[in-house]
Order: sequence, then C-alpha cells, then structure tokens
Amino acid sequence: MRRVRTVDLLPGMQTAEDVYSYNNQMILPKDTVLTDKMITRLEFYSILAIKIQDETNAPAEEEEELPPDTSYSEKVRASKQFKQFEKNFLETTDGFKGKIHQIVEKNAPIDTDAMFNNVISLIDKDMNSISVFDMLHNMRQYDDFTYMHSINVALICNVFGNWLGLTAEDVKTLTLCGLLHDIGKLMIPENIIRKPDRLSPAEYNIIKTHTLQGYNILMEYNISEAIKESALMHHERCDGSGYPLGIGESRINPYAKIVAIADVYDAMTAARVYRGPLCPFKVISIFESEGLQKYDSHYILTFLEHIATTYMNNRVRLSNGKEGDVVFMNKNVLSKPMIKCGKEFIDLSKETDIYIETFV
Repeated sequence: MRRVRTVDLLPGMQTAEDVYSYNNQMILPKDTVLTDKMITRLEFYSILAIKIQDETNAPAEEEEELPPDTSYSEKVRASKQFKQFEKNFLETTDGFKGKIHQIVEKNAPIDTDAMFNNVISLIDKDMNSISVFDMLHNMRQYDDFTYMHSINVALICNVFGNWLGLTAEDVKTLTLCGLLHDIGKLMIPENIIRKPDRLSPAEYNIIKTHTLQGYNILMEYNISEAIKESALMHHERCDGSGYPLGIGESRINPYAKIVAIADVYDAMTAARVYRGPLCPFKVISIFESEGLQKYDSHYILTFLEHIATTYMNNRVRLSNGKEGDVVFMNKNVLSKPMIKCGKEFIDLSKETDIYIETFV
C-alpha cells in the first residue's frame, strides 16, 4: 500500500484500509474503488491523504512478512521501493562527492544536465511527494553533513517547486540550486565540519564563510545566476537577520528563499553528533512561530501546508507516552494534528501541554 494525498487521488484507485473522519465516523470502507463522488466526499471531510492499494501484480511472497503491529516507518524501510531507493541514493551520493571535489579542486566543468538527471533519477515513476518524504525520513541513520544533505535539499526543492506550480524549467533550476547550495562547505576545515560538539563563536564564524566561498567557486561558471545566488544567499532571512549580507526580503533571490526553507527543514530533521533528529512536527512548530518573519510568506505557508500532509497516517509517540496515528490536520496549527490512539481521539490543538515527541 502507499499513501496518496486526496488532491492526487484518481477514480479507480482502491482504498487499502477503512477511512474515518476525525470524529471516528467511517467515510469509506477498505477495498472501495474510488469514484469522483467519493473523492469529493473525502475532501468535504477534510481528509488530506489516505492509503491505497498498490497497482502491482507482484506475488505477495516477494514482500517481507511483517507483524500486524509494525509501524509505518518500519513498513517503509522493509519495502522493496525503499531498499532500491537507499541503494540508488548511496550510489548517487558517491558519484556526486567525486564530481564536487573535481569542481572545487580542479575547476572541472559543471554539467548541470547530468547532475540534474542523476538526482531526479532517484524519484521513480511510482513515487509521489509523500513517497519522496517517506524515503528521506527513513534515511536518517546516515551521518553526512554535506553530500547527502545537498541531495536531500535538491529532492525537497524539486517537490517544493512542484507544490508552488513552477514550470518544469524553473523546477530544474531550483533542484540544481538545492544541489549546489552548500558547495562552499568543502572549503571549511574538516575538523570544524565534523566537530562532535557545538561550535565556538569563532568556529561558527568560519562556518558562515561557506556562503561566500560557494559563490566564489561558482561565479566564473556559465550556469544560472540563481544557482550562484542561492549558494550566496540561502542563509539570508527576510527580516534581515541572516548572513553573509544581512539583506532584507526584497533583495534575496527568490530561488534562495525557497532553498533556505528546504535547507533548514532537512538540517533540523537530521541527526547531529550533539543531538538526535528533531521530529518533523517540532520543526513545523518552529516554522509556525518564526516563519512569517524570517521566510517569504507565500513559500513558507505553501511548504508547511504540504509538508504536514506528507506525515498523515504516520504513527507517533506523544509527550504523555501514548502512541497513535496522525489522522487529521488542524489547518490553523499544523504542528498540532488530531491523533487516534486506539479508540481515543486526541486533538493536540486543544491540548497545550501535549505534543508529538517522535515517530515510531
């Protein structure tokens, strides 16, 4: 089975489980073949995503047999799709690492078409935006501060660009902006990049130079100015609090504004040597509290609305120790969805002291 956003459902798809509203009213039973009227009904009940049957004739025994209580993340990691993605991702990362070093150390040419095709090949024809984030979320066991992060940001930018309704050419440019945004980090000493503790103020100032270093590496290449300026400006903020230039919203390249959101989201949901990965709903909460000041309002609101939807039906552990499934998004507070814990429904938007602690 796979999760599909309601807006992406098509007549003929078949539900893989019973679909309930937030107040536990059954809307559609398992194995229902969807019609236009049924999809409209899901939208009426604000159901953002459901599980549907895979369209495959592959023998069931080819998939690993899992216990009924297996979590959604465990099912993703056990799937053939994830195992193939993981293999391809690691191979792509190795190839990307070699190319980037050639560019930085030997001024090798930048073949943007080849770079884009290598990254985009990770998204197979059966993946939608939910599938891409499922894959990335379950790759968090790998500790890489530059190469894998750059590919993650490229993939997030690719999906994000489609959420924004950009043209195919603009999505390609945005994907490349994400891929090359951190190239300047190769100029930062390895002992600082991989320091197992928090950076000192002096070390942090050295890290901050990667934006200028990246721009200087790319400036002489015949590539889009957006790619160069995204390397320079992806740490600028709309309220002027960013670096290296401290410029405000009107002067930041639009592509850099988008990369900034993808960059922060991936960095915060990844593990660091001094902390574990933050739960995506914690990151959404941080974006909700400061996003409209620091990030372009159109971009951040679009991102939050869609990113929250990708985690529908995931099993989570709450701060009170209870476990349940995300079943309904509260559009006014996306970090506080409705959770179904057995037969109990907990509306986190009405529970100020309870929050999502982690995925299970």
